[in-house]
Amino acid sequence: MWRAALAAVLVCGIGLLPWLTRTDPALTVLKARSADRDPTPAVLADIRAQLGLDKGPFALLGEWLGGLGRGDAGRSWLSGDEVTPAVLQALGASLLLMAAALAVAAVTAALICARTLWLGAHRRLDGRRPGGSGSAVLAALPEFLTASVLATVIGVQLGWLPALGWYGPQWTILPGLALGLPAGAVLGRLLDDLLPGAFAEPWELAAAARGLPGHSIARQAVRRCLPALLPNTGLFVVGLTGGSVAVEQIFDIPGLGRTTLQAALAQDLPVLQAGTLALLALAAAASALAALTTRHLAGPALRDGSLSSPHRRQPPAHSIQPFLHGGLLLAVIAGGLPRDPLALDTTRRLQKPSWDHPFGTDALGRDLLARVAHGALDTLLLALAISAAALATGVLLGLVPRLSGPLADTVNAVPPVLGALLVTAVTGTGAATPALAVGVVAWAPLAAHTSALLRQERAALHITATRGLGAGRGYLLRHELLPAVLPSVTRHALLRLPGTALALASLAFLGLGAQPPSPEWGLLLAENQPYAERAPWAVLAPAAALALLGALAVSAAGGVRRPRRRALTRTAAMRIEQALPERELVKAG
Repeated sequence: MWRAALAAVLVCGIGLLPWLTRTDPALTVLKARSADRDPTPAVLADIRAQLGLDKGPFALLGEWLGGLGRGDAGRSWLSGDEVTPAVLQALGASLLLMAAALAVAAVTAALICARTLWLGAHRRLDGRRPGGSGSAVLAALPEFLTASVLATVIGVQLGWLPALGWYGPQWTILPGLALGLPAGAVLGRLLDDLLPGAFAEPWELAAAARGLPGHSIARQAVRRCLPALLPNTGLFVVGLTGGSVAVEQIFDIPGLGRTTLQAALAQDLPVLQAGTLALLALAAAASALAALTTRHLAGPALRDGSLSSPHRRQPPAHSIQPFLHGGLLLAVIAGGLPRDPLALDTTRRLQKPSWDHPFGTDALGRDLLARVAHGALDTLLLALAISAAALATGVLLGLVPRLSGPLADTVNAVPPVLGALLVTAVTGTGAATPALAVGVVAWAPLAAHTSALLRQERAALHITATRGLGAGRGYLLRHELLPAVLPSVTRHALLRLPGTALALASLAFLGLGAQPPSPEWGLLLAENQPYAERAPWAVLAPAAALALLGALAVSAAGGVRRPRRRALTRTAAMRIEQALPERELVKAG
């Protein structure tokens, strides 16, 4: 009921979108149909009569909802075609693209975790946490940049695979790679974060003593960690469908994300509402499938309290990688701050890197080192603030999974651009609009991760023993549950920091925040993308800075560990002994 209510509120809010933004739907539809036609009062009145806009938003919404029971989602305001067949066709294309992306993500995650699995299977982890700079770079790569490089190099220059269109399985490879590589890097890092704790559990010692082969132990370790990972996998499934707008645009794929975006920009409400409803249904199905798979993998362990926690023993992480990555990023910023990021020199357009311009110049002759350095301040500070707020919100909502689960699924099903349009309709345009739009959805994967880890931690034996000694809910939450899950969720938030920075800048590029000549990193990528073939350094400079930020975030996350459990003092032990009868003390062990 909670999920259905959220879906109804979202669909009704979309139905009121033109009136909330105080724009004339007839004028928007006219521009989408024919940009050259003059918007005379007679023409606008004719469009209002055709679409029934004079009836008001609530009458239109009621008619649309009444048609859903008959399988009729109305007709498009732009083309006049039936909406249901078009949305189902777009959903089919998105599902095929999603399957290809998930296959790539699974292979990528397996490669990232291969070293940890091999060391754990041969009992050679020894408390060491493998590095993850390569996966951080993959996770920080913008999807549209990866798609552009793959389409240009492999599709056009080398001609190995088709780069445009949607005509068969071969056309799914390049877009599947563009979407699956970053998603697989994030999922691989999350799984790699859980594996050392799984290999340190008592079952691994018993399995090794019994003589089970290493590959069997490694397979069981993966199965042991999957219940904590599946909720985020379900969110990725929906994100790959609704959030793949840029990839669908580059490869000319008629997917659901692209269809929904075009309908949102043109205010084609029947298509927009039907597309959003399809995304919400997909989110509900993915969440239900993840929950069923989690219950199947965990079996009765979550109910009878026989499940141990994979977060009881955090391996130490002593590395100089954070200092190296942070030093390089600070050196780039310090080297570019004294330079002018707005100085134009058209005689030096798209020049290669040199002593005068270490990162080269852009299409207007501006120094790229200066623009990357000056853009780092605003981009990093705002991304850090949003990530911190998302972490706090995700942890708090993760404590109440019955509330946050459906809410996270609903929020995650909304494409980022549509979310930005809804935020703009409520708050108006301004510098805070991108931050609000990104912050509204940034907490969802962290809340899902928190809920999954807490579910396992509550079933651990040491929690049962502590509860038997008389500990209340507040004590368990402060001293047992939160210290066990916060390090992993914090590492997850740090891993998403580069994506948050890119999402902020990409929304600003769409007109919902800062505009050129602002040197934000996402704007630099989007502005220089058309010149990637002639001047690859113009794109590589901000992309390298973003990848360096990802490597810094992941390497710094390795130092976030669970604090050591404080020993029980004699006074506390005497208080417990006085508070509990002798029979309960014996029963609690």
